Amino acid sequence: MKINNNEREILEILEKDARFTAADISKMTGLNEENVQAMIDKLEEARVLVHYTSLVDWSKVEDDQRVTAMIDVKVTPKRGVGFHETADRISRFSEVSSVYLMSGAYDLSVTVEGKSMNEVARFVSEKLSVLEEVISTTTHFQLKKYKHDGRMFEEKQTDSRIVVSP
Repeated sequence: MKINNNEREILEILEKDARFTAADISKMTGLNEENVQAMIDKLEEARVLVHYTSLVDWSKVEDDQRVTAMIDVKVTPKRGVGFHETADRISRFSEVSSVYLMSGAYDLSVTVEGKSMNEVARFVSEKLSVLEEVISTTTHFQLKKYKHDGRMFEEKQTDSRIVVSP
């Protein structure tokens, strides 16, 4: 879909913060609020603007033990459909939060979330690795999240003390 400069500007604003309303964007861009809303509706209908989301730092929530793993998956592509059919099948598992086709040593990068490392390990051994097209997997457990979608999770504290050398 070809978009104009105003639509591009709206997408960039919403990508930075999905909480902005059409009225907010109208003030920021100088565009008419009704036109902004019409452009947003058009972008949503065309699935250019796919979803609005929040970024939560779950490590700050007491008793939250969720685990995230990034799994490299080597796949045998199918004639006529390549990796698409396998990626689509993997995407349908409820444990899977994202799937990307990659260049390099592995074909797919799969992000999985579970309540424990054991739950993720069971997913890999009982659901993912048993798929006929899957040749191998390598699982990387996420230990700490520093930055996600361009946002820092913990801003670096600067030392405001003045040090005087003799």
